[in-house]
Amino acid sequence: MRVIVGLGNPGSEYHRTRHNIGFDIVDAIAERVGIAFDAGRGEYSIARQRKGDSTFALVKPLTYMNNSGIAVKEVLDQFMLEPESLLVIADDFHLPLGSFRIRQRGSSGGHNGLYSIIYHLQSEEFPRLRIGIAGLTLPADKSRMADFVLSPFEPSELEEIRNVSGRVVEKVVSLITGNEQSGVLSPT
Repeated sequence: MRVIVGLGNPGSEYHRTRHNIGFDIVDAIAERVGIAFDAGRGEYSIARQRKGDSTFALVKPLTYMNNSGIAVKEVLDQFMLEPESLLVIADDFHLPLGSFRIRQRGSSGGHNGLYSIIYHLQSEEFPRLRIGIAGLTLPADKSRMADFVLSPFEPSELEEIRNVSGRVVEKVVSLITGNEQSGVLSPT
């Protein structure tokens, strides 16, 4: 079973903010494959489907970004899975707007949601897909970064975000439907 976790914050005040791109991506994947989210057995929403010989789940932690690891651990424990079965989708203000990067393992890179997952799983051994959110409005003062990631995209950035989101959705759908040949996403 493959578990795709989109990171974000629950609540309408965070809808369509930079920090919620993970939620937006798993919502788009669910819509693309025709499944809906339901309440999970813990602090998360889940949408599951069996495709051929494989099963996948889309997950949105409801613990708020900084405690995402609580929900992710609940999911892995429920299905008796190892961290390697995850694909975590998160924003990254270090990456240029419209780009994305895939790593099979690694540190949090300063992302509190990834840090929480690493802490609660006691492992850095899970794939993550980071989507660049750094636009022209990236603050020079790092103390204002929280305000930046919780802000919506500028109108001039929306087309770039739609493009990268579409590419990511297609790649993840290919992975979960078995059309991704290597089983590992590549950023092409």
